[in-house]
Amino acid sequence: MKSSPLQSLGMEQARLKQFRLVDIICRHFPGEDFLTLGDIGLATGLNQPHMTRRVEAVLADFFSAPAAALVQGAGTGAIRSGLAALLKAGDKLLVHDAPLYPTTAVIAEQMGLELVRADFNTLSEVEKSIVAHRPVVALVQHTRQQLDDAYHLADVIACFNRHALPSLTDDNYAVMKVDKIGCECGATLSTFSSFKLFGPAGIGVVVGEAGAVKAVRQSLYSGGSQVQGFQAMEVLRGLVFAPVMHAVQAQVNDELVAALNAGAIPQVKQALIANAQSKVLLVEFHRPIAEQVLAEAHKLGALPYPVGAESKYEIPPLFYRVSGTFRQSDASLEQRTIRINPNRSGAGTVLRILRESCAAVEK
Repeated sequence: MKSSPLQSLGMEQARLKQFRLVDIICRHFPGEDFLTLGDIGLATGLNQPHMTRRVEAVLADFFSAPAAALVQGAGTGAIRSGLAALLKAGDKLLVHDAPLYPTTAVIAEQMGLELVRADFNTLSEVEKSIVAHRPVVALVQHTRQQLDDAYHLADVIACFNRHALPSLTDDNYAVMKVDKIGCECGATLSTFSSFKLFGPAGIGVVVGEAGAVKAVRQSLYSGGSQVQGFQAMEVLRGLVFAPVMHAVQAQVNDELVAALNAGAIPQVKQALIANAQSKVLLVEFHRPIAEQVLAEAHKLGALPYPVGAESKYEIPPLFYRVSGTFRQSDASLEQRTIRINPNRSGAGTVLRILRESCAAVEK
């Protein structure tokens, strides 16, 4: 197996991101303003809580974008509202020639979108598809849809922009882990879930061009669709901790790859880091024992399934099957490969659980 994972932030980069976010918060929340859980309801003139609008202003500043909006429905809700702001039912949507993330595929089907596919790893193919099919919008997933993906987000977005093609990036699993997200690279909109950034369940973020964000707001007019002030404050508090926590996790992944490829556990054939979808450790065994290893690992304290894929609730390491999009590209992976996300654990804990699990299977 080979992979081309996204470049994770180093610890110093992560610290600077945290410090920059806190500095922006200080500029928007003087005095005791930050020490509140936030208001609720439709404030006159805003049609949303005051605190929600203030948090959105912080997010826009932090991601160097004209505007931001918090939406219900987590990352899926953000993608859905973003696409609805840029497209009409039945329009052509340019996507990578790879299995779509399942919830994204559902959105495309619900909107009746005509999918135009091109290999984003080859920019000349992207150019040809744009010229030949004239899609209305392009959708690009920041993390990998298949193991051999190696495209650079900024290069793909630059290709779209050369043809004046609006674009939406699915930045889930990339925010606060990499240097720049889609809107910082020139995309029309970035979309992601706050749940994957230690925030509340069910809240998504849309960041980007003012007109597109305004269209998102107009589609969320009713009071029940508003993100309340206390939810917005949870989003902001979680985001502060995300860069350093994810940088620590990236360091642990590097330690695990080095140890496993040096022969720390004889049953392991190889280990590598991949964005599948979150940045995880893929462990390939010499024999097809993946299912048995997972069963044993769960008895030893490993999480058996994700909650929000790196949400605030996921503390022990996750031992899980490879992602659905990866299984679609290579069905044999499921029998011989597992993915491990250290979450908040250290390399020693992961190695202990994996070693004891493999030993139990051998018996």
